Amino acid sequence: MTQTERLLGKRVIVTGGARGIGGEIASRFASEGAAVAILDLLVDEGTARASSIGGTFHPVDLLDPVATATVTQSAVEAMGGVDVLVNSAGILRFTPLLELTVQDWNETFSINTRAMLTTMQVCVRSMIAAGHGGKIVNLASMAAKKGGAGEGAYPPSKAAVVALTRVAALEWGCHGITVNSLCPGYILTEMGAATRTQADIDTWSALSPLGRLGSTEDVAAVALFLASSDADYLTGQAVNVTGGMLMH
Repeated sequence: MTQTERLLGKRVIVTGGARGIGGEIASRFASEGAAVAILDLLVDEGTARASSIGGTFHPVDLLDPVATATVTQSAVEAMGGVDVLVNSAGILRFTPLLELTVQDWNETFSINTRAMLTTMQVCVRSMIAAGHGGKIVNLASMAAKKGGAGEGAYPPSKAAVVALTRVAALEWGCHGITVNSLCPGYILTEMGAATRTQADIDTWSALSPLGRLGSTEDVAAVALFLASSDADYLTGQAVNVTGGMLMH
């Protein structure tokens, strides 16, 4: 793939950037010229990813709102500002609603939604102070639009991401900041691997007109577009990356 250096000189923070979709986004953005700071709980994988792309790693537990704000601020200060924020960190616990506990609900929303608000607050304050605008890409999910039986609090938390993204786009557009969300479909990552079977993969693949599941590269390519100047007039959107499994 020919890189175009669309993010040359940009300072980027990626939560959940140690592996999976976030890891691929971190790598792709670095290859496009960005300085990338990875925020993640996975120290070994996060350190290795950051080292491989010439970025920096900042360990953080997104369940802790104070730590989330403090570490995000430290990452911003270390880079001398921030131009792009990608909120990719998330958790998925397969639990029927009748078995869902308050703790499961709270932890899912804390990581999947509330942490996004915290990182956005820190980064947007810096973006506004710098006066150069900025880009925010929040990872939601196809589940935000169509739900998912047995996925517990995950679909509601991702629907909240879409709503939060739209509110942020409305409030911060006057500062030249665009805020969009991505709604991936079935992407083969570490999330859910423990319960995923080959039969599941075959069934899900058949739902796409393209006849396959998505890759982390598929999602990273769209994230790159949203983070680049090519998407300057696009904000408040929930962009499907579903291989046609969802067409609206």
